[in-house]
Parts: sequence; C-alpha cells; structure tokens
Amino acid sequence: MSTLNGKIAVVAGGTRGAGRGIAIKLGEAGATVYVTGRSTRQEMSPMQRKETIEDTAKFVTDAGGHGIPIQVDHTEEKQVEGLFNRINKEQNGQLDILINDIWGGDPLTNWEKPFGEHDLQDGLQIQKQAVQSHIITSHYAVPLMKKNNKGLVIEITDGTDNTYRGNLYYSLAKISNIHLAQALAADLKNYRITSVAVTPGFLRSEAMLDLFGVTEENWQEGAKVEKHFIASETPFYIGEAIKHLALDTDVNRFTGSVLSSWQLSEIYNFTDIDGTQPHWGNYFEENVN
Repeated sequence: MSTLNGKIAVVAGGTRGAGRGIAIKLGEAGATVYVTGRSTRQEMSPMQRKETIEDTAKFVTDAGGHGIPIQVDHTEEKQVEGLFNRINKEQNGQLDILINDIWGGDPLTNWEKPFGEHDLQDGLQIQKQAVQSHIITSHYAVPLMKKNNKGLVIEITDGTDNTYRGNLYYSLAKISNIHLAQALAADLKNYRITSVAVTPGFLRSEAMLDLFGVTEENWQEGAKVEKHFIASETPFYIGEAIKHLALDTDVNRFTGSVLSSWQLSEIYNFTDIDGTQPHWGNYFEENVN
C-alpha cells in the first residue's frame, strides 16, 4: 500500500513523545487517527506537561490525515469501553490499527532506589498504567478487528529482549509489553491480526529536551549533560517505522516479533527528520555495554 486512506487507527497515549510522532506519521499517510490520553487543553494530567491530545490531533490533520482527540484514562475500563463503542458506531465497526503507547511512568520511577526501597505504590502504579491499561485497551479493540478478520496491534516498549533495564518496576512493565505482543500474536493468528512490539532508541522527546535544557534546533548540546544523547532520535523516527509497518501488505511476517526503529529503518530505508539513520543498537553495543 502507498496510502492509509480509509484506515482507522487508535494511538492510545498519543499526547506526546513516541505516541505523537506515530500519530502524525499515520496521518501523513492518510489515516483517520483517534488520539487518546489524559492531557487536554482544559485539563492537565498528573504528568503536568503542556502537550495535549487536541494539539496532536491537529498535527495529524495538518499532516494529511484526520485527527480525532478523545480524553481517555486507559486504566479506567468504562472509559476504554466507551472509546471503542464510539469508534464502532462512527466507523461502522472498522478498526485497522491499534498503538498501545500508554506510559506516564517517568515521574513514578526512582532509578536511585533498589527494590524494597523504591516506593511500592509508585511501582504498582507503573504496572497499572503501562501494563494493565494495555490489556484493557486491547481487550476492547481486538473484537472489532476479529469481526473484520484483520488488524495490526503494536506494543510500544523499551528494549528488544528480557534484559534487566535498571529498575525492577520499569523493567517489568517494558518486558511485559513485549510478552503482550507475543501472546496476542499467538492468540490471534487465525484472525489475520498482526501483533508486534516496537522499541525506539534513545528517544529525543519533548520531556527529554526539557530535561537537558535544549530544543530540537540545538539538541546536540544535550550531549554535554548526557553523552549518549548524541545517538538519540526524534519521535518521528519510530513514527516512520510504524507508518511503514502499517503500509506493508505483508506485515504479518513480523507477527510475534520485537522490532526496533533502527532495524526497521534498514528494512524500509527511511530516515529521521534530519536525514540521518540513528542506530541505537550499534551505538549501545559499542559505547554503553
């Protein structure tokens, strides 16, 4: 396919970061994108960030698609059920793409405290926001895909394997996202529904730019604070990766796989917005391991 015109997508957790980049790129290909999250122009989420679902939806429309913002807390089952009931009515039961990108765990993760000292309630909240919410969302999305005997479910994670990621609660959530994708692939193999997990590299998100006191225009200066930031990538890079997966008529060959932005950039030959092809996998092996 060369276009996603007529395709219906949900980007759960599309307010900012990878979710925003993915939503915009799906819109660029012509998709109708339901952008969900907690942050609206009228109500700031506990993340206390300025980005909103309305802004993302506008960027989707400006890119060539149709962005529809709907405030949803994906840990609340009734809100998720209402979302997919609305999509069922508005789109005559059609849902082609689900992106599970709900996270919100950064302010809940204390990297300096080991298990037993880390705040237990914060750790459990990470599982609720980043794992339970994904299960709830897929539970209500997948039946629409099963009725149409096709679909693409993508779990956004961090990392490509089960290696410990430096904090038990963070690690458990991200590895769980991978297994969710693999388990869905097995359960849904008879319905032509593809399920994969996809990870970005070092994501140059809005929050990370703010943390290092830089902008996208002078982001390299952030490497003075964190040297590995020099190998970072924009949210549009993983957005390109997801767009190409959605356009691939043979995407089912990947079902059950854990994929990365850098791996997919080689498969589909795309670049980040500055024309480069960041490869966090190679960089990590050479400079971090």
